[in-house]
Amino acid sequence: MPTSKPMLTMGEALAQMLAAARPVADIEVVPTLEANGRVLAEAQVSGMNVPGQDNTQMDGYAVRAADCVSGHAALKVSQRIPAGHVGQPLQPGTAARIFTGALIPPGADAVVMQEQCEVSGPDTVTIRHTPKTGEWIRRAGEDITSGSTILPAGARLRSQELGLAASVGLAQLPVRRKLRVAVFFTGDELAMPGEPLAPGAIYNSNRFTLRALLENLGCEITDFGIVPDTLDATRAVLRTSAVGHDLIITSGGVSVGEEDHIKPAVEAEGRLTMWQIAIKPGKPLAFGEVGQAAFVGLPGNPVSSFITFLMFVRPFILRLQGVQGPVAPRAFTMRADFNLPRADRRNEFLRARINAGGGLEPFRNQSSGVLTSTVWGDGVIDNPPNRTIAEGDMVRFIPFSELMH
Repeated sequence: MPTSKPMLTMGEALAQMLAAARPVADIEVVPTLEANGRVLAEAQVSGMNVPGQDNTQMDGYAVRAADCVSGHAALKVSQRIPAGHVGQPLQPGTAARIFTGALIPPGADAVVMQEQCEVSGPDTVTIRHTPKTGEWIRRAGEDITSGSTILPAGARLRSQELGLAASVGLAQLPVRRKLRVAVFFTGDELAMPGEPLAPGAIYNSNRFTLRALLENLGCEITDFGIVPDTLDATRAVLRTSAVGHDLIITSGGVSVGEEDHIKPAVEAEGRLTMWQIAIKPGKPLAFGEVGQAAFVGLPGNPVSSFITFLMFVRPFILRLQGVQGPVAPRAFTMRADFNLPRADRRNEFLRARINAGGGLEPFRNQSSGVLTSTVWGDGVIDNPPNRTIAEGDMVRFIPFSELMH
C-alpha cells in the first residue's frame, strides 16, 4: 500500500517558501514623506556630516575650560547665541549664553549647563563647576560622517529610517514598487456583514482580517470576493487573478473534502509545490504558482488563516518586497504560568497573554474557529512538536506587535 507523504515541518515549509520568493524588480522614486513602509531599492549615502558643526547639547554657557579651573569663576557674558544663529569668537575671560542646538563659537571648548551657573550681575555669570574640555559639546560628524552609508538596500522604511534620511537632506528615495496581491475566498456558506444569514451560513471574517494584514504590509490589493464552490469557478478566478499580480492568496477550500477545489484548481492552472504543514492551527496550507504569480492557499478556519498568514505569508511577502536580512519575527523567552500536559505532534501556536505577574496564560479555548482568542491575546506561544509545558517552564513567545507591520 502507498504511504502518505510526511508533513513538512514549519522550518522546512518556511525555508521552501522563502527560497522560491522572487523580489519585485521595478523601482520607483518617491518623496521621502511618502516612503513609509516601502522597501529601499538602493543603499543611501550621506553627503554631509551630522551634526554639520560642533553644537551644544544643553542650555547653559559656552566657555574656555581654562578660565573655569577655580570652580567659581566670574565671567563676563559677552553674547547670546540661540539655535540657528552664529556667534562671535569667544574672548578669554568671557562666556556666551547659549541654547540647545546652537553652534559653539570659535574659542569656546566646553559648555556648562545653566543649573551649574549663577547670574551674579547684569552681564556677569559665576561658573560653579570645573568643566572638562568638550563637555556637553556635540562634535561635527558625531552621528553621521559624510560618505557613510546610512541605510542599506533592502531596508523596510519606518519612521526612524525616514527621519534619518531627512536628517541628511534626502528629499526622495528609490524604493521597490508595491506588491500586487489578488485575494479571493471560497465557500458557499460565506456571507458579508450586513446581509441576512441563511441557515448554515457564516460571515466572511477572513476577508476583513486578511485585507487588513495586507494593508499593514503596504500591498496593493485586488479583491475578487467570494467565489462559488465549484472547480470551474475556482479555475476561472485563478486564471484572472494570475494576470498582473505578484501573489494570489485564497482562504478556504484547501482541505480534502469533495467541495474543496483549491488543490485541483491550482494543479490544473499552475503547480502546487507544498501542501499540509505540521502546525496547529493551520495544517492545510498550500503553496505554489499560477502563471507568473506565486500562490498561497490559507485554511478557512479564521484562526488557522490568521496564524498561517503571520507565520508564513508575512515573511514571504517581505521577501517578495525585497526586504533583505531576517524576515522572521522576534521571539522572547517568557515564563509559562500554566500546564499543558498533553503534547501534540505538530508545532503549536497557542494564543496567550501576559498576566500581571509577567508570565503567560493561554486562552481557555485554543480551537481554530475561536477568533476571540486573537483579540484577547497579546501574541502566540511557539511550542515545538511533542513538548509538554509545566508551570514555570520558559517558552518562546511571539507578540502580535512583532507581526502586525
